[in-house]
Amino acid sequence: MTANIWPLLGTGFLLGWSVAWPPGPINTEIARRCVARGFWAGFGLLCGACSGDALWAALVALGVGLLFTGKLAQEVMGTVSVALLAFLMWTFFRRAYDALTKPAVAPAPSKFDSTRASYVLGFSMAITSPLNVTFWLAAVGRPEMANLGVGSLMLIVAAVLLGALTWGLIWSSTVMLVHARVSAAVGKWGSVVMNGGTGVLMLYFIVGSLRRLLGA
Repeated sequence: MTANIWPLLGTGFLLGWSVAWPPGPINTEIARRCVARGFWAGFGLLCGACSGDALWAALVALGVGLLFTGKLAQEVMGTVSVALLAFLMWTFFRRAYDALTKPAVAPAPSKFDSTRASYVLGFSMAITSPLNVTFWLAAVGRPEMANLGVGSLMLIVAAVLLGALTWGLIWSSTVMLVHARVSAAVGKWGSVVMNGGTGVLMLYFIVGSLRRLLGA
């Protein structure tokens, strides 16, 4: 297996990077949390999501993941995922409304945006996404992958997570750098646009999730 370690690691890393970078609810929320509470609040969400991914990967590698590919399991997970996105959408629209209608005062730090809460939310978003089951079945659950053995599968999983974490580090750092340059110019309307825009994006992701859930 030693001679094949580097190809496995390279493949896994590229797979993790390619899955992590496209726009989606997690990247959107990472950016918002970086702006709201700093780097660790945003990056913490990605760490939570990677923990959820690691759990799915372990379940798939052990053959348990197939239990979650049935119609009922997919519908339950899809419903929970949509409910979570709807809660986030409502939270952001409410914050945008408050920023627009209430006096411009520095808000108290929200526990919802803390690093710990970010981790829990990221884990919840990853573990309830039906797409994650499909992804890990494709990554490590194929018949030909089973012949590699558990050790090689875990190497691939680790490399995938490393690729995703590397993207998250770059994305969170980029958001913080941009925010540092423009933060002096944003005030009341910056909060309205940030929270309102995030709410609109969550609505977009909800519609996409519902279309997949309903088979449209």
